[in-house]
Amino acid sequence: MLQVGLSLPRSPGGAAGGFPMAEPAEGDNAGTGQEMFGSSPVTVVITSEAATWDIDASSCLGCGQFVDWDRMPDLEQQAHIPRDILSKPPKELKKLAREGYWAASRALRAQVYQQLIQQVACRLVTPDALVYRDVASRLFGKLSVSSHPLPEFLEGCSMPTYCLNLEGVTALKKILICVGNLFPDITYSPVLPSLVALLLHYSEDEAQCFENISRLIASNAPHTSYIDQSFLAHQASCMTFGDLANKHCPAAHKLIASTSQNVFEVYSEWLSWLFHYLPFNYAIRVFDVYLLEGQKVLYRIALALLKQYRLSVASAEPEGTDIKADLQAFVQNIAEHVTVDKLLERAFGIRLFSRKEIWLLQMANRKALMERGITMVQSRQSFHLAVDIQNFSSSIVTAQEMRIVWSWIPERFSLFPPLLLFSTSEDGCSLQRFYTCCEGYEPTVLLIKTTEGEVCGAFLSSDWSERKKNGVTSGFFGTGECFVFTVRPETERYEWVFIKKPELAKAVPRSRQRSPSPSPASLLGSSPDGRGTSSNRLTVPTPQRKGRLSPFLAIRHFLLPSKTASMFMSGSREGIIIGGGGGQALSLDANLLWGRTEHCETFNNPPLCQENFKVQLLEVWGFQNA
Repeated sequence: MLQVGLSLPRSPGGAAGGFPMAEPAEGDNAGTGQEMFGSSPVTVVITSEAATWDIDASSCLGCGQFVDWDRMPDLEQQAHIPRDILSKPPKELKKLAREGYWAASRALRAQVYQQLIQQVACRLVTPDALVYRDVASRLFGKLSVSSHPLPEFLEGCSMPTYCLNLEGVTALKKILICVGNLFPDITYSPVLPSLVALLLHYSEDEAQCFENISRLIASNAPHTSYIDQSFLAHQASCMTFGDLANKHCPAAHKLIASTSQNVFEVYSEWLSWLFHYLPFNYAIRVFDVYLLEGQKVLYRIALALLKQYRLSVASAEPEGTDIKADLQAFVQNIAEHVTVDKLLERAFGIRLFSRKEIWLLQMANRKALMERGITMVQSRQSFHLAVDIQNFSSSIVTAQEMRIVWSWIPERFSLFPPLLLFSTSEDGCSLQRFYTCCEGYEPTVLLIKTTEGEVCGAFLSSDWSERKKNGVTSGFFGTGECFVFTVRPETERYEWVFIKKPELAKAVPRSRQRSPSPSPASLLGSSPDGRGTSSNRLTVPTPQRKGRLSPFLAIRHFLLPSKTASMFMSGSREGIIIGGGGGQALSLDANLLWGRTEHCETFNNPPLCQENFKVQLLEVWGFQNA
């Protein structure tokens, strides 16, 4: 059992000595102080009666008692702080927080934190300061020597101490022990120690800090969460960040995918970037906006860090670089690259989807983890290397090339290993056979190798059987998660145009009627290259069926202008089409022998290979147990 001593030796000057910890070396960054739970033994402190003091003696010494002022950064300068700042409406408070208004006054920041957290909607029965004093008295009492186990949810978690003094570190551990006692449902929460540590810098006493962190833990606002409290929730958040990084940071994602064996392992560190490696004066500004805007703002800032990291890398593909360690070092030294104001400015310039859409994506990722049986703490490496280098075999791509393709796929699907559904080398060049083998599987990955040796393909979010709905043909179907890509000679991905330009679409009520999609027969001719005439009016595909796992970028959430492509996939007896509007990204004839590729409005892609091509090999891959 992990044990921590709570007896505090009296220092020569009579002040609290607190937990023994290494003194920071001269010049150490104020934001790098930390301890580890579970990675190394934590000593139980046993001291004699004469060398001990009452651990409750300093509980109410006033705000700032837990801070080592020599390590605190200087206050930021502001021209004017509004007198009525605490009475501002939420929208104005968000603006002020983003601009760092209460970074100029420690007292003001403490008042703002207290007010904001007291306004957080939380469960009716939430432990408060009085409960803390009672539980702390019962757990720690007035004994000179005391030893208590740290909560199990801290096993293996890091604990940044920022600018806390020894008394502050003691208070941090006491609060965490009480949290474990009063919130037994928390099973995994690596970010919790950092949040408690940051709050302690601006708390009057331990009880106030405990009450505030309890309100964040017990928050029940719709589609909003502050603190993940289980391994399942934490991993779903990591997967969600991976999905967002995949969409919003394609250059950084490409670099990570090409230099790291496991891109998901890199992304699983995203919260540590913010609340472990960032220096204190950056982390506290993140905390300012986090209290007002919830977890969504953390995604924004982590994405901005990732974009800034990519800009800082001189070589496009550094050989032998440990990306994970390199990112950690970059974040620790972020001040050399960008100011905190500029970082936040860039973060809020990223156009994310709504809080509800991100929440839906998290729920979908949680469901995928549960279906995979991943609910307890385990290594991310053990379940995210879906493409096995040793056992993967394709006639078109190498295992490493497939790993890159797999890294582009939404994480709830890429949890699962690839499964070969159809191959022209084994199943023949038959469109009917193609449909028979692929129906019942979604999503799928289409790979094409031309007789010229070029390799391209598409990620298709919907089951090919949807082509038969609403009569003989239902036109185009699929969702905005579809994309097309090239593997050889260049590796590149082309996503739905609205990912890069979300302002082109606007949300509409679900009750809004949709126009029917154009028939694929009108787009696909009978010529060997599959050339056809596209419709002048581009309309949305039919809504996806209820209950499917594609909440993110689901087409039903948008009203698209008539000249904007939203044509993802279609199929008929004459052939298949992927991407439409002014041309087709890929089209194949009924014999799966001839194809054509050209620019299309759906994906805003260039031709993926020679415009008219002959198919040498074609494969379709599904997802095992998906």
